[in-house]
Amino acid sequence: MSAGIGFGGQGSTYKVVAGQGLGPRTRIISLSNTDMTQAELNEMIQLLTAGGTKGVDDAVTVAGITAFVDGVTDVVYVAVQGTGTLTAGATYRGQTGTTMAVVADFDQNPA
Repeated sequence: MSAGIGFGGQGSTYKVVAGQGLGPRTRIISLSNTDMTQAELNEMIQLLTAGGTKGVDDAVTVAGITAFVDGVTDVVYVAVQGTGTLTAGATYRGQTGTTMAVVADFDQNPA
């Protein structure tokens, strides 16, 4: 058997532990807005990468975005990388109708 994230090598007990190999910190977030438009998605991505109030909504790098259909898709999942703070919530970053939630947090150095 081969080793993987959180697993020991051959002959070990295969203890699962928190960790990841995606960089210092990768989070999967959801952006929700009924019938989201391309302009709304573009605005959210721009806000995420620019950052807002330091220590509240720090800038992140977008590593991936799920499939999206303009004016149809209600939820988009975005993989973001960065060790700063992200604050989830409704009317995210002042965008009426858009809610951001952190779905998963892969931290290379969990507390």
